[in-house]
Amino acid sequence: MEEKNVYAKPVTLRNILKFAIPTIAMTVFMSFYTMADGLFVSNLVGTDALSAINLVAPVIQLVTAISTMLATGGSAVIMKKMGEKKTEEAREDFTFLIIVNIAAGIVMCGAGYMLMDKVFTGMGLSAKVAGYCTEYLGRYLVFTVPILLMNNFTLYMIASGKANLSLICSVAGGVLNIVLDYVFIGIFNMGIGGAAVATGIGYSVTAVTGIFVFSRKKNLLHFKKPVPRFKVLVNAAANGSSEMATALVTGIITIMFNWTMLRYAGENGVAAVTIIMYVLMFASSLYTGYSYGVAPMLSFYYGGQEHAKLKKLISTSLKVIAFISILTVIVSFLLTKPLVSVFARPDNPVYSLAVTGNRICTIALFFIGFNIFASGMFTALSNGVISAILAFSRSFVFMLITMVVLPAIFGINGIWFATPVAEFMALALSAGMFIIYRKKYNY
Repeated sequence: MEEKNVYAKPVTLRNILKFAIPTIAMTVFMSFYTMADGLFVSNLVGTDALSAINLVAPVIQLVTAISTMLATGGSAVIMKKMGEKKTEEAREDFTFLIIVNIAAGIVMCGAGYMLMDKVFTGMGLSAKVAGYCTEYLGRYLVFTVPILLMNNFTLYMIASGKANLSLICSVAGGVLNIVLDYVFIGIFNMGIGGAAVATGIGYSVTAVTGIFVFSRKKNLLHFKKPVPRFKVLVNAAANGSSEMATALVTGIITIMFNWTMLRYAGENGVAAVTIIMYVLMFASSLYTGYSYGVAPMLSFYYGGQEHAKLKKLISTSLKVIAFISILTVIVSFLLTKPLVSVFARPDNPVYSLAVTGNRICTIALFFIGFNIFASGMFTALSNGVISAILAFSRSFVFMLITMVVLPAIFGINGIWFATPVAEFMALALSAGMFIIYRKKYNY
């Protein structure tokens, strides 16, 4: 079948993009899920509610961190076995890991409800903003299991040669999310809670589709009676630990951003941070989508010891990342004011804060793509330790240093400079690891 032979094709830019373009488009549309919430909430509810979405974000990232770990790490382990011709064993592991994700989702959902009130009451927020936070998260947690399945099925569709289907699901879910945002918030007056429900339903499109797709035995990957190999679970967790670390520390750093902004600029500052994060998230989705697209190829070629293909794939990928980086920087600089004005009007104090912040943070786009690809590459090569070091250093260590030092020196502008400086430090570490491990992986 076509999906069984797709990895046998020569490594050319055209064949790489056949894998990558659907996943780039997919991650871009996935970024719309959150952006659509912010757009409708900021315009129909207010910037206080927009601040609440950013304040809730760390909790959501903590809840989904385990699924992210098992999805990315599991995909690498399973595709490596596919490359080694252990097809049936890979399918058993695939089913086992999906069941583990469902169980993890139920546990994380319960933990979220138990801790929700304690988290927001201890942040010193106004009663209005705290109420928005509780309302949004309370609705969002209802969809925890479908959201975790979406994370998994998205990557497994790509790995099994169904990137186009994954793209269709993401587009359908994104469009549905946008439509429901308008219906629930604009027509039914459900407020910020309606935005959470719309997001959950949008995510569920991929989850429901994945259940049907992977129930069909003619697919490269499909459900089979699971065999609980806990070594596989450990390997998946180890390989995906960098992605889990990224999700966890991103939540922690977001909390730090929010606390620092509350100190320097109040809740308007938090709203400005939210707008800039949307812009960075949209740009980063291009790099993440590309990395997702080529990850199964990296794992397959590594498992099959096809060193020439592996080397060419990585070399071409670095050139693609460089091109995307330059393009996103130019676009972000040119469209700063129009982008910010979508979320806040020019007479709103949030507007000027966000315009200044976005222009400074755009510098980070020169470096982010290479850092995302480096971490994803080592995950695909089953070196979860190095991937975790890169991700943890980038997302936590370097950000912690810059967030403590730069605002103390430069005030609010120091907050904006924290991201570009941290990403540059991470780039130096990524380049070092890339050189050190070149001979081991023959790229």
